[in-house]
Amino acid sequence: QVQLVESGGGLVQAGGSLRLSCATSGRTFRDYTMGWFRQAPGKEREFVAAIAWTGTLPTYGDSVKGRFTISRDNGKSSVYLQMNSLKPEDTAVYYCAGRRFLNTNLALPRQYEYWGQGTQVTVSS
Repeated sequence: QVQLVESGGGLVQAGGSLRLSCATSGRTFRDYTMGWFRQAPGKEREFVAAIAWTGTLPTYGDSVKGRFTISRDNGKSSVYLQMNSLKPEDTAVYYCAGRRFLNTNLALPRQYEYWGQGTQVTVSS
């Protein structure tokens, strides 16, 4: 069983930045594709970004391209989401997710096996 714990959420003004972290308990973190998703009230869970275990280029949702950056530190078994130029529409609960050896359809929530509890990000206008 792999546990994921997000941190770094909070309240920020539009145009500001936040950095989310997701720490995992797994000893084989380098084998895991990791993703970030978000969910606003009354909306479906939305893909934000993913970084594969293979080291290929990260992928991003259209709404965050050019503003958000996903990265990982295999030595610390952690994945990060740097969020810049935040907008009020970025307000949501942000979740990290992971699955071992995941290679396809990284933007689909159902592809992931493990999920964190979420961290709230609120962007004020």
